[in-house]
Amino acid sequence: MDLFDYMRSSTMEKESPLASRLRPSSLEEIVGQQHILGRDKLLYRAIKADKLSSIILYGPPGTGKTTIARVIANTTKAEFTQINATAAGKKDMEKVVADAKDRMGMYGKKTILFVDEIHRFNKGQQDYLLPFVEDGTLILIGATTENPYFEVNSALISRSIIFRLEPLSREDIAALIKRAVCDVEKGMGAYHGEITEEALEFLADMSNGDARTALNAIELGILTTEPSADGKIHITLDVAAECIQRRVTLYDKNGDNHYDTISAFIKSMRGSDPDGAIYYLARMLYSGEDAAFVARRIMICAAEDVGNADPQALTVAVSAAQAVERLGMPEARIPLAQAAVYVACAPKSNSAYMAINEALDWVAHHKTEPIPPYLQDASYSGAKNFGHGIGYKYAHDFENHYVKQQYLPDGVEGHSFYHAGDLGYEAQMKAWIKELKKEG
Repeated sequence: MDLFDYMRSSTMEKESPLASRLRPSSLEEIVGQQHILGRDKLLYRAIKADKLSSIILYGPPGTGKTTIARVIANTTKAEFTQINATAAGKKDMEKVVADAKDRMGMYGKKTILFVDEIHRFNKGQQDYLLPFVEDGTLILIGATTENPYFEVNSALISRSIIFRLEPLSREDIAALIKRAVCDVEKGMGAYHGEITEEALEFLADMSNGDARTALNAIELGILTTEPSADGKIHITLDVAAECIQRRVTLYDKNGDNHYDTISAFIKSMRGSDPDGAIYYLARMLYSGEDAAFVARRIMICAAEDVGNADPQALTVAVSAAQAVERLGMPEARIPLAQAAVYVACAPKSNSAYMAINEALDWVAHHKTEPIPPYLQDASYSGAKNFGHGIGYKYAHDFENHYVKQQYLPDGVEGHSFYHAGDLGYEAQMKAWIKELKKEG
């Protein structure tokens, strides 16, 4: 390192964001993630013993993935190399591999490669790493906010241990905030700041388990707040609210939170809980979810889970989807809420859903039987020469517009696909069909 590199490194260390400066350098300094970093846990023991195998760290932003990698860098005897998947190209990867081979061949020294945002690598880039991970040339540490089972090659997954990081608890965030305010060497202690208990609790809650968000808010608060008469900077609830502006929502429209939230939304409607449905709807809309996507899910739930117990539910859902298209946000939130509440409160039946699935399964696994001739199309010239339509009984010519007649093909006759439920309007349908068949 020359003088300029040294000066640049020193300046960056002093001027880097608080969240970066406060990053732990040892396992003991890490706050939270005790389910994987407790003293009796595998990852803790592997890092301490410097016997790490390839791992993937998976979790939301601000939960410590890069922190754990940096701690490993500070404790391992292996060479630690870091690349970011958003910027690294093939030449970068080839150089890492070449250096690792030379290091292993000349000095018998292992190389740990930390790939931040590994889900950004395409299939070809991930495949390139595979043989070198497999033969031990590289020990891979991948960090990702996306579910690795969806975003990382199964071959790499099978050669790695996946550790899932959880959002930090409020207590963990509060501990980090206190450290940031008081730490003179790495934190903001030199500014003589103080934070009220109300502001501490507010920031710990509003950060939603993201340490970086909380630390950024504290840094902004201390740097932009004038000292009081006592010479101290007081972080009050009002100051904290200004610094964070709004609650951080754990929501990625292409990731786990997207699927988990829409799943909870649908299950709340299916489970007849309008409060749960409205809550998850609000979370999605607040986070910028596509209103048209939400409308489609309500339509599906109306057909699948309400069905003929209340046929009006699908009409309401479709109308809401049309309103979303014509209104746009924020007004579209109202018809979406109306439809979600209607579907949640409606009586439930999945009979039609089960019927079509059962019929599709039958068609897929049984011989396609010929349609009875009297049901076949008789509208074209010469159709009757083939027997089409002959013997067909026109239902409207009979009492109650019903006549007993075989509609299923031979070989399928007598099989029942639709089993009507006993709730709402479907109960009336069931009773009506039962009465007709009795009279027939």
